[in-house]
Amino acid sequence: MANQLAAIEHIVILMLENRSFDHMLGFLYADQKNQSPSGQAFDGLTGNESNPASKGEAVKVYQIKASDSNAYFQPGADPGEGYSATNSQLFGTVKAPTPPVATNQGFVSDYAYTLGWESKEPSWSVLSGTVASDIMGMYTPAMLPVLSGLARGYAVCDQWFSSVPTETLPNRAFVCAGTSQGHMDDKTRTYTSPSIFGLMSQHNQSWMIYGYTQQPLTRMNFPDTTNASDDHFGLFTDFQSAAKNGTLPAYTFLEPSWESTGNSQHPNYDVALGEQLIHDVYYALRSNAAQWNKTLLIVTYDEHGGCYDHVAPPTGAVPPDNSAGEYGFDFTRFGLRVPTVLISPLIAPGTVFRVPEGTMPLDHTSILKTVETRWGLPALTARDAAAPDVGDVLTLTTPRSDDPIAAVKVPKSSGISAAAAELPSHLQEVHAELVARLPVPDAHGGTYHQMPVLKTNADYANYIESRTQAWLASRKAAAVKLKA
Repeated sequence: MANQLAAIEHIVILMLENRSFDHMLGFLYADQKNQSPSGQAFDGLTGNESNPASKGEAVKVYQIKASDSNAYFQPGADPGEGYSATNSQLFGTVKAPTPPVATNQGFVSDYAYTLGWESKEPSWSVLSGTVASDIMGMYTPAMLPVLSGLARGYAVCDQWFSSVPTETLPNRAFVCAGTSQGHMDDKTRTYTSPSIFGLMSQHNQSWMIYGYTQQPLTRMNFPDTTNASDDHFGLFTDFQSAAKNGTLPAYTFLEPSWESTGNSQHPNYDVALGEQLIHDVYYALRSNAAQWNKTLLIVTYDEHGGCYDHVAPPTGAVPPDNSAGEYGFDFTRFGLRVPTVLISPLIAPGTVFRVPEGTMPLDHTSILKTVETRWGLPALTARDAAAPDVGDVLTLTTPRSDDPIAAVKVPKSSGISAAAAELPSHLQEVHAELVARLPVPDAHGGTYHQMPVLKTNADYANYIESRTQAWLASRKAAAVKLKA
């Protein structure tokens, strides 16, 4: 069946936060002995996978149940997700061995270490009763009926890897720019490289970045997005309107809400709210049938977030550029598997999408490669130049009209303390720092600004909103003055 990528006019990305493939989709086809309905192999969980605890006893993977305490807030705290923690989870040591042969046997011990220090810090939320073995808890299709229903109803990628074995911002840089310019942690908030958004503008292709209820954080990460026209950015309600009206751009990048009470699904935030977000994105796109028939939605996660996965990440990654890697990392290893679902009426139901064995695996730069292939754009870096695209998943010449999740009821959560909900999220802190740097002239024309002391979730949200609006107003005023 022929690749139908040329029939796609709109590519939409929803990138959520910090969950591994096994944690969210490992049991997707457990009821069919890890085969799709069409007989394709699926690299899921058998239920016998385990990790050693502190005394060496094996802790098996287990299924999270709706009746479990704080079921949608598992694994109960924020696991280690940086480069050293990821090494610990993969190799049992914070420094990767040579050669880097991963056993994936360090998740329980690393989580025990993380819980030890987080429980002593009031700025970290550890839900009551959380223990190290909770890292082996996995969601089931019954718990995640939206994500799982779309994965079964369209295509699931069981060999899609994050771009680097570390935390959020470097992986988000790879999905937007094909490089983190050597950076391997969240200490670096901005990059100087060109992004896919600037590349599309250079080639007269339309794009949008949407925040959820606040202007998008991604705008602040690259010069060509920060300096772009304001009409490239909006909120989720704007996305819903564009989808309904049939005015989506060629490329759309969606952010969740970053608050600890939000829908990003970052541990230990509410996974059920993320289910609602995925549902709402999907049905926004279906609200205009003509546009939907030409749309590809990719739902993915930036990195594994310290959550267990049984598959060792592959080596053989292509370094994106000549940037010297922090911690001595050479960018030839991928990060862990993350959940990735490909959704389009041009995709056959029950597809398990992989690239041929022995070829470059799918990673976040496959999104860039798909966009570049569709609109004839040059690669941004050596990494996306080497990446495979996902066009081969689009095999149907006649768009489907069925809805695989028509009967699905979006789950609702219960639990979590008010104190935990009051804590700001890490990405709120990043966002606040970035907007604090924005040049907003004061009454005397100066732009010196010091970020005020912020303590709560609400403090950060209010500051981000007010500072961003002041910057947008100053941009408009400057534009008017320039025209005059």
